[in-house]
Amino acid sequence: MTNWWLLGAAGICLLVVGRCAAHQRHPIRSLLAGALCGLGTLAVLALLAPVTGISLPLNRFTGFVAVVLGLPGVTTLLILQLLL
Repeated sequence: MTNWWLLGAAGICLLVVGRCAAHQRHPIRSLLAGALCGLGTLAVLALLAPVTGISLPLNRFTGFVAVVLGLPGVTTLLILQLLL
């Protein structure tokens, strides 16, 4: 059973990020750069987890946050993991 509020929140995030990117000079480049930075950060965290002890689970949620929100999203996930 799918949580409709979760899909709604994901849709709102996509709309907000898309609108912010539309106001940039190169919107597609902006979206791709943010997604690449987020996925790169997630990959570096996964590779350095044995050394640093800091890890995030790799699942659909963390992937979505990394792609849509980029580096600030991954940072927020790390802070939430620390607090919760």
